[in-house]
Amino acid sequence: MPLETFEYDSAEFLGSEEAVAEYLLAASEDGDANHIARALGVVARARGMSDLSRNTGLTRPALYRALSGEGNPEFGTIAKVADALGYRLNLVLKSDDASTVAAK
Repeated sequence: MPLETFEYDSAEFLGSEEAVAEYLLAASEDGDANHIARALGVVARARGMSDLSRNTGLTRPALYRALSGEGNPEFGTIAKVADALGYRLNLVLKSDDASTVAAK
């Protein structure tokens, strides 16, 4: 009997604001721009790409391309998408650098 598999979609598990916030936090921890863009794309699909398109002024195909994790979206696009999703981008000091700063 062959093994039956099912397609996995992270967007199906982002039903609460807490889940979305934790998902985006985890995706941004390593600082990989493609990973962050892909995570924003998953959140966008969970909330509705059409609404995001209207709120950002970007076309759906442009959003899918920018948030696929395969492209190289402009920083302005990522900031605009994050804002439309109700988030802002923050830069924080890396934790191992924080101990260096505190010691000075």
